Amino acid sequence: MSEANKNNKFFSIHLGPAKIAVDLGDGSERGEYVNQDVILNKLGRPHRGISLMYCYYPFDKEFPARISEVWKDKEVSFAWDYPYDDYFTYKGGLEGNTQGEPFTYMRDVRRHGQEVILTLTVDPKVSDEQLIKIAEDLRPFGRMMLRINHEATGNWFSFNKRATYQEVADFYVRFHEIIKEHAPNVSTILCIGGIEDLNKEEMEKEKEFAEAVRKTDIWSVDKYMALHWGWPYDVAEVGGNSFKRDKVEDNYLMTKRSYERFKYLNNGVAKPMLMSEFNADGDVTGPYDQAKMVKQFVDLLKADKDEWFSGFTFYQFRDRGRLGLQVEDPNNPENGFDQPVLDTYKEIIFDEMFYPQITKTGEGELPVTLRWGSFEDSTGLEIPVKLEDKPVFFELYFEEELNLMIEVNGKWFYKSPKTKVVDLMPAFFEKPIDGAKDMSLKIFAPPATGENDPSQGEDWAINYYTTINKLPKIRIRYKPIIE
Repeated sequence: MSEANKNNKFFSIHLGPAKIAVDLGDGSERGEYVNQDVILNKLGRPHRGISLMYCYYPFDKEFPARISEVWKDKEVSFAWDYPYDDYFTYKGGLEGNTQGEPFTYMRDVRRHGQEVILTLTVDPKVSDEQLIKIAEDLRPFGRMMLRINHEATGNWFSFNKRATYQEVADFYVRFHEIIKEHAPNVSTILCIGGIEDLNKEEMEKEKEFAEAVRKTDIWSVDKYMALHWGWPYDVAEVGGNSFKRDKVEDNYLMTKRSYERFKYLNNGVAKPMLMSEFNADGDVTGPYDQAKMVKQFVDLLKADKDEWFSGFTFYQFRDRGRLGLQVEDPNNPENGFDQPVLDTYKEIIFDEMFYPQITKTGEGELPVTLRWGSFEDSTGLEIPVKLEDKPVFFELYFEEELNLMIEVNGKWFYKSPKTKVVDLMPAFFEKPIDGAKDMSLKIFAPPATGENDPSQGEDWAINYYTTINKLPKIRIRYKPIIE
């Protein structure tokens, strides 16, 4: 093995928030869930959070089946013309358990060092007991976020067809208060339309949702710079009326004005502001303008001196239409075709503004206990590595069964507990070095099961602890084994 770290020297480090967080949608009515290993390998770094979209309509006779599967032989002409929303169905609660969806995917997300952002559309008629059970389902999943009945000032989701806007707003407050009592580690996200007309000062349904604005933990809007809402039942063509395209600047101003109005309704007190669904629909713009519009919006964020925006969720990784970094292969849904926006997005997520801050906090010694709070608050270790030249082989060998996220040369790798060897050479394929260089390995330890452990102490719901007794052995070679 290499002598690169023969003294077992390492430093303690802290993983802190980016100036603006980046989250990623993974699966919805428009695409299937893609496992986090695929996404990490494609994009090169974890996200602050991964957004999963589910629905809960337990009183409907078809539930918990996915409604488009149950109704596949019925005539449907619009994406939201089903009895309940065509998301994957929440299989927990009083009626189920936490062995299936979304919990299998939530565990996958958290094992890979990211937090869960669960979007859940819910029948407003469900009981407190049903909501309490959902809160109990979510409590082991750390500092996750729950987006309840999003786009609530619209008219397309089933919950809006079953209740008045005031009832939907009151339900939000009721669910929020139950979450705060039974799962205080979970942050709630209120997603309403915000400012949708720059000529108007007020938001749609502002009076009805004023209390929800004050109660919620996080404010949010969904703002697509272009969108084909008629998909997949028609094709966007010149002269059609099932799509739109906005000016990027107008979209940005509406988002910022929404934040200012939220703040006004909250008596001048600020809260985190997210864009929970962000993209431009390639059905309308084509693939090249889609990438340009995403970049233009981000450029406006970077140029804005005001600190008002907390993060966005790109919708989504893989899409059956053109709202993804990839388009799903119609021949094989487990495969996707990269779109030009993927390269644009990779540039964004590695930009300093959107990249987490990692700082040294002192020298470390073994054994060391690492704390995982979230992608915005965790402790790790940093191993200095002195490279003599461009490596040909760079590997880590582990003796302990650890669940780790590892960063080197800007690229992140996942190590599952049973994995013994991690090949780090892909870190040098996109970002090669030329000659000797000092660098470091950064290691963090998210929960191996994807859930926090109640036996770890009073703070178990927000922190997870892992003890490391031995550092990995490092194998570095600078020439082929046989030349």
